[in-house]
Amino acid sequence: MGEIIVISLGGSIIVPREINVKFLKGFRRIILKHIKRGKRFIIISGGGKICRKYQSSASRVVRLKSDDLDWLGIHATRLNAHLLRTIFRDYARKTIVKDPTERIDFRNKVLIAAGWEPGFSTDYDAVLLAKQFGVKTLVNLSDVNYVYDKDPAKYRKVKPIKRMGWEEFREIVGDRWDPGLNKPFDPVASKEAKKLGLRVVIMNGRKLKNLDSFLSGRKFRGTVIE
Repeated sequence: MGEIIVISLGGSIIVPREINVKFLKGFRRIILKHIKRGKRFIIISGGGKICRKYQSSASRVVRLKSDDLDWLGIHATRLNAHLLRTIFRDYARKTIVKDPTERIDFRNKVLIAAGWEPGFSTDYDAVLLAKQFGVKTLVNLSDVNYVYDKDPAKYRKVKPIKRMGWEEFREIVGDRWDPGLNKPFDPVASKEAKKLGLRVVIMNGRKLKNLDSFLSGRKFRGTVIE
């Protein structure tokens, strides 16, 4: 049936402010290129900035509980997932996966998934889908080139980390999930990935040539956590 690649795709790449049509065209082209080479893909869509806009807007009207914030995010991921399923309609499973613990009949070239329930991000859904299909490497496409020793949004001088263990990574992201948390890979997902012995590769999703290099088995820029 072909090697399965699991991709956790950050929503802020799909919709930074407006829908990033240029990215979607390039991403589709690369996925189809590697489908022709025999690969199959599970793509889990994040909510990204559109999710945070809904959360911040609702919070300005009423005081929201954590579950309310999570559900806004979950539905944002589902909207993004429908967008992805539409552009891969000739290759994708007809229905979007909303529960990664259900038994899934995946015979197509592409499977699209979205948020499940409160308490974690779609990174965790991606880990559970990797577990179900016996995939040992998960690709996380975010908006950073590497994991850094400090938050690059707060500090000028940061050091990229090209390879690290789960214990070191979990010291950076912590153990607690908060709705709208912006980390390279969420704490709940990190805990499960460590338990499964999963290898996670974090790279900049906007740099599609780099993704192509990774999928082709060539040298790439990114952080490998294992």
